[in-house]
Amino acid sequence: MYAITIPEPGGPEALQWAEVPDPVPGEGEVLIDVAASAVNRADLLQRQGFYDPPPGSSPYPGLECSGRIAALGPGVAGWSVGDEVCALLAGGGYAERVAVPAGQVLPLPDGVDLVTAAALPEVTCTVWSNVFMVAHLHPGETLLAHGGASGIGTMAIQLAKAVGAKVAVTAGGKEKLAVCGELGADVLIDYREQDFVEEIRRATDGAGADVILDIMGAKYLDRNIQALAVNGRLAIIGMQGGVKSELNIAALLGKRGAITATSLRGRPVSEKSAIVAAVREHVWPLIGAGQVRPVVDRVLPMRDAAAAHRVLEESGHIGKVLLTREPTAT
Repeated sequence: MYAITIPEPGGPEALQWAEVPDPVPGEGEVLIDVAASAVNRADLLQRQGFYDPPPGSSPYPGLECSGRIAALGPGVAGWSVGDEVCALLAGGGYAERVAVPAGQVLPLPDGVDLVTAAALPEVTCTVWSNVFMVAHLHPGETLLAHGGASGIGTMAIQLAKAVGAKVAVTAGGKEKLAVCGELGADVLIDYREQDFVEEIRRATDGAGADVILDIMGAKYLDRNIQALAVNGRLAIIGMQGGVKSELNIAALLGKRGAITATSLRGRPVSEKSAIVAAVREHVWPLIGAGQVRPVVDRVLPMRDAAAAHRVLEESGHIGKVLLTREPTAT
């Protein structure tokens, strides 16, 4: 098969479309003929040499895909060859085929086509696990989502609104904020011109955000704690603003606040399968009913993954950037 490989870490030009050995599904795995994958920030870090795949997983980038099941490994039940699916991966989505544990596979939601479904696994699993399973956002509470126009942000807005929460977002520029508003965000904060701490306090009569979903890390740590409500929960899922910061424990104690930090890729299969099962139970019906939808910025050929990486690096996109497989020339 062909896959995007990274012979040497570097810029987007480091991504090479090359012939590689076909994967073979192991015990409890299915083999997927990939129709599409999606680009995530973690893929950029892997390309740069900063985020190696977990031991035993595919060396190729790509944390999610959609496609059709081509083969079943030993011990797999509940799936059949030919089923159209999408899947959460530890790697290997930028390829023509990928083997994945069966517990990380999802059927296509009602009303979503095969290519667009590639936009769903990573964002739905990230948002549902962090905002609901860990931070326990409740109806009537306020969620502050940083990067509201990203794939994660656009999904967080919709899921939080679907359960009856108030949503505030940060994003850069009127166009991105307008999309967030169309998706249901109640409070739109342009981080380039406004202080999100002041804005969230103003929007909540001084109370602050009950849950903050943060992609920035160190840069926002102090201000996130300032923006938290009493008994608030800060869920850190990214490090775009650095990895080291000073924590004001007194401020956190004063809020009786909690900070969690998680990633999906390196978790055991059992944990990822539990998250996928929860997403299928709680999120898939919302998508099928039209309350929640994937937001796709653009679709590019998989062999042009370098161009897709440049789009993410320039942060000009809204929602997800997808990569579609093309038939290999013979």
